[in-house]
Amino acid sequence: MAQRRIGLADLVPGEPLAWDLYLADHSAGPQLRKGQIISDGAQLARLLQMGLYTGAPEQASVLHLLNESAQRLDRLLQDLRKEGNAERDVRAIARELLRALSLDADIALASILLNQIAGRYCVRHCIETALLAMLVGQAMGKPNDELLRIGAAALTMNVGMLYHHDSFQDKRGPLTDDEMRIVRLHPVESAELLRCAGVEDEEWLSCVLLHHENDDGSGYPLGRSGDEILQNAKLIGLADRYCARVSARNYRRSILPDQALQQLFLDQDLAIDPVLAEQFVSILGKYPPGTLVRLRNGELGVVTQRGAAYVHPLSNQQGAPLPAAELPLILPRNTGDSQYAIIASLHEDDAHMHFSMRHVWGDEARL
Repeated sequence: MAQRRIGLADLVPGEPLAWDLYLADHSAGPQLRKGQIISDGAQLARLLQMGLYTGAPEQASVLHLLNESAQRLDRLLQDLRKEGNAERDVRAIARELLRALSLDADIALASILLNQIAGRYCVRHCIETALLAMLVGQAMGKPNDELLRIGAAALTMNVGMLYHHDSFQDKRGPLTDDEMRIVRLHPVESAELLRCAGVEDEEWLSCVLLHHENDDGSGYPLGRSGDEILQNAKLIGLADRYCARVSARNYRRSILPDQALQQLFLDQDLAIDPVLAEQFVSILGKYPPGTLVRLRNGELGVVTQRGAAYVHPLSNQQGAPLPAAELPLILPRNTGDSQYAIIASLHEDDAHMHFSMRHVWGDEARL
């Protein structure tokens, strides 16, 4: 039975209740039991005001939370100069992202690689960066208030060049000198704009200001180095770079996750904080959730969880796509079995696999 709110019209004085009645989230258990006869009118009025429900609550969806958060962030950033309490409102969005991670972090990561967060690139990129930065922060044992600060800083890191961001990201040629100046100054502009919008958390503002600084002093806007850069600013900067690599542009394909990780930590001369590098490699791995892969038996599939232990088939052994109706019925492949070992990762346009995440991950991945 779907969850339904109960009103006075559903209750007959002196008659036993026809159902167990719960508060909205069911976590406290039944407030009133089936068969119970209500004699305390004040208690009933109080419970009805809080909201009494029968049936099961609808299962929360990670993708719905992420897309709703992206819409809220877009509206907030566009009107940031008019915001009276941006700090509260951005933290509320960060809190929703933490909730999405607590529901299923694998679905949240997969949504990044499978481009399931709708809206302008400049907004969804901040959502994706915040998700990854908070997930790494969780693995490092950072407390909840610090995770919210990391998320809030990632969500607002580019607000200083919001109106230029999409055009810069889609530009095929090199940026002009004026455009490059905007890029190099956007951390300063972002921090100042946030302060004017009511953000008083100095560490949040510092993370925004420093997220493009490098350990060797080659970053911008201040040329800070080493311990002059907050660890959380470095964390956001690495998440920013990784998410930018695995996202497609109008002028180029996305970089495959294993190649993006290698570029970020192995192919660059840039010094990377070894503690953060270890955490990113441990959490993402070579094939994070959402990676399209080819198995040794010929099937194409998608990695469903961190560690790449399981792959959900999307094709038969000849590479022909499986009908959408069959996908929820197929068992994932255990990649520890040699016949199902991953032999390569694939771009979406090479795999020619179009599918709903809900058919693979279930209702928590419905749009």
